[in-house]
Amino acid sequence: MEYVLEVSHLRTSFDTDKGKVVSVDDVSFRLKPGETLAIVGESGSGKSVTALSLLRLLGNNGRIEGGKIVLEGTDLLALDEKEMRSIRGNRISMIFQEPMTSLNPVLTIGFQLIEAIQLHLGLDKKAARASAVDMLRKVGLPRAEQIMDEYPFALSGGMRQRVMIAMALVCKPKVLIADEPTTALDVTVQAQIMKLMKELCQEAGTAVLLITHDLGVVAEMADRVAVMYAGQVVEETDVFTLFEEPHHPYTHGLLRSIPHLDAAEGAQLQSIPGAVPVKYDQIKGCRFTNRCFLATKHCEEVPPALVETRDGHLARCWETKQLIELEGER
Repeated sequence: MEYVLEVSHLRTSFDTDKGKVVSVDDVSFRLKPGETLAIVGESGSGKSVTALSLLRLLGNNGRIEGGKIVLEGTDLLALDEKEMRSIRGNRISMIFQEPMTSLNPVLTIGFQLIEAIQLHLGLDKKAARASAVDMLRKVGLPRAEQIMDEYPFALSGGMRQRVMIAMALVCKPKVLIADEPTTALDVTVQAQIMKLMKELCQEAGTAVLLITHDLGVVAEMADRVAVMYAGQVVEETDVFTLFEEPHHPYTHGLLRSIPHLDAAEGAQLQSIPGAVPVKYDQIKGCRFTNRCFLATKHCEEVPPALVETRDGHLARCWETKQLIELEGER
């Protein structure tokens, strides 16, 4: 099987006090076994909702209106809730942004790990405990036996995130979704956690969907990158091409906003003016028009499709050719 995960034309919305809000609109991507695909973009671009849609964890007011999510040939949208529960944490797992909200504060680390192992792997309690202890050691936690009997509040942020990685990978899932896995951690711990995730996933052949706004993490971890803006993928390519030659003005703006060590003294950071629109599904043309330095009247009136601009490089923009020419002149 060439692809372990295929997402096609996904559309997700939420019912709110102010009416329906579309958070993900016509999102498609594919993931090969062992590959890392990073989804990047500002807050509000639909990254986390995309991840939650894959697991069907949208809450009572959220719903998937259309599209397909196929995991190893299984259409996840065709499953009932009981069948979906057997897949979550087993064939597809997720590491959330803040482990303290994901770990149950009144249950020990060991109880929570053993429960997941027994549920999905069917081991007896003794074998499940041994598997849990082994996994805690693999993620670099000292005193693994003692930690099994401790509660989440007794651990540091970095240790809790390692527990979350252990819980996500203990059943050897085919796909791991990591949603801003190092946001609340200091820089040195971030580097340790990302290195650990990369090594464990490579060892198990697990495909990773990495959701982040940190382009430094993307450069270190990803094979390919999908850039999201206003609920849509606006660019997708391999990580090297993205940094060398972006084909969408939004990606261009994100890359120019990164601080550089060789910048001239007193040089100011570049920024993208404005903010992500709220009801972006109601915008007539390109959703980036009001922030784009290349926007034309045509951009305001006609929505661009996500098309291949070069081999394997996709972009959703009417002015890609002009952007490439401008970059070539610099």
